[in-house]
Amino acid sequence: MSRIGKKPVPVPAGVTASIQGRELSVKGPKGTLTMSLTDEISYAVEEGGVSVQPANDGRRARAFWGMQRTLVQNLVTGVTEGFTKQLLITGVGYRAAVQGKNLKLQLGYSHDVDFTIPEGITIATPDPTTVNITGIDKQQVGQVAAEIRRWRKPEPYKGKGIKYAGEFIFRKEGKKK
Repeated sequence: MSRIGKKPVPVPAGVTASIQGRELSVKGPKGTLTMSLTDEISYAVEEGGVSVQPANDGRRARAFWGMQRTLVQNLVTGVTEGFTKQLLITGVGYRAAVQGKNLKLQLGYSHDVDFTIPEGITIATPDPTTVNITGIDKQQVGQVAAEIRRWRKPEPYKGKGIKYAGEFIFRKEGKKK
């Protein structure tokens, strides 16, 4: 029994949710997001919220229940507040700068890395070692952050590389004589 799934997702003022066929559409001040609905779950747009219930007593329906409610919550949060990920760059000479529709990264390679900023994502660099990724789709924001981080993952000896804000890097001790 899902404790999360029992609660309806509250829809704040200024946000509208509607179901057309097998698609849920949420429209708010920051934009519109849609999600395809699964057959194991029944969705209902009620006064003040969206309720999510399993369509049958199957194991798969119960397994999807809480996750589908969280996905609906992410749609509502995205169109009202948006999502942000912060990346920190550590290393001598490592830096980032936004140039038009590209993010230029200098990460110790013989060449600069040019990352094209996808549609629906905003990237800002308040200082050369911080990258802020903002958007309304949580999955897309996380995917872009992971793709940028993949260029130079943090290494355990000196901690150089790109890491998420708040991420702990397990440090190893170097060789001893």
